[in-house]
Amino acid sequence: MAYAGGEGHFGDLQNAIYGAGLSGILPTIPVDFATLEKRAQAALPPHVLSYVQGGCGDEWTQDQNAAAFRHWGMVPRMMVDCTKRDLSVELFGQKLKSPLFMAPIGVNGIMTPDQHGDLAAARASALTGVPYCSSTLSNDPLEKVAEAQGATPGFFQLYTPRDEALAESLVKRAEAAGYKAIVVTLDTWVTGWRPRDLNTANFPQLRGAVLMNYFSDPVFRASLPKPPEEDPAAAIRAWAAVFGKVLTWDDMPWLRSMTKLPLVLKGICHPDDARRAIDTGADAIYVSNHGGRQANGGIAAIDMLPGVVEAAGKTPVLFDSGIRSGTDVIKAIALGATAVGIGRPYAYGMALAGAEGAAAVLRAILAEADLLMAVNGYPTLDAVRAAGAQRV
Repeated sequence: MAYAGGEGHFGDLQNAIYGAGLSGILPTIPVDFATLEKRAQAALPPHVLSYVQGGCGDEWTQDQNAAAFRHWGMVPRMMVDCTKRDLSVELFGQKLKSPLFMAPIGVNGIMTPDQHGDLAAARASALTGVPYCSSTLSNDPLEKVAEAQGATPGFFQLYTPRDEALAESLVKRAEAAGYKAIVVTLDTWVTGWRPRDLNTANFPQLRGAVLMNYFSDPVFRASLPKPPEEDPAAAIRAWAAVFGKVLTWDDMPWLRSMTKLPLVLKGICHPDDARRAIDTGADAIYVSNHGGRQANGGIAAIDMLPGVVEAAGKTPVLFDSGIRSGTDVIKAIALGATAVGIGRPYAYGMALAGAEGAAAVLRAILAEADLLMAVNGYPTLDAVRAAGAQRV
């Protein structure tokens, strides 16, 4: 069966899969989220799985993040030539192949058996051209993660520490390493109530996981009586004491002064907050409720996206929380997102097969998004946005 989309489309992946099947070769990484999650459940240690899979409270908001995509629909348009499709976007002065990016996950480092999941995620970024937003919480220094991304642009996500000199050091290191934007997470100065982790009394960072960006930082190291490698327990206590600065709008001049890179505020869900963020110097808005991991009982992130997009005007709006498929990606674009972040799906792929596993998941999501555009009569992302999505 020949596909009429021609060469060079993400959707061509399905031809490759069907063609390999004629020789008895099946995909090693599932192309649907349900099977992917099931496989990852069997592969991951229970304490890692609970941390990644779990959410806040009874996980209502986490579940609604994904379920809410079902009450948004798109109307197909026929007699449109979609043999050529363009999923590229402009973001932070970079021309990207697609609107997809890899959202920051603080325990990527422990998602692979070698405990270098951050490098695996970065290599998946290099393999696919999908930017990776690297977390402050990492098992490898941000410089090595940036190097592993190769020519693919990367972003650095900042959990702002209470020590302003440490915050500035992390940002300057990210600038020097070549990251293209600083993404400041706003909703995690304290962790939400997470029963799965509480029932097992498991908080990976307090066990020394994913703290290498701190342990390798000259400002953090200078604050310790002994280097982390000589007294790791003391270093962990020092990290716990410094993590989580409470940010207010009064901090925006300081945040803005730290970097000349684009400044992105992650966790904005209210139109008024979006307007204020832009007025005080933010270069982009990042709509997210942390995948339902920080606050329960809220509204699904996708349902809050249109209001923020309207308030943001021409300012780019990034989005994550609940994305499970290429169809979800296109719906988020239809509702105004400039770029769409993938979280748990690529992490599950990484748990199964490292960088290649994460890359396979990203390629499958892009293939589904591309084919949906082809079938629905949307040759470009501008056409998707013009069509919009309707609540059903």
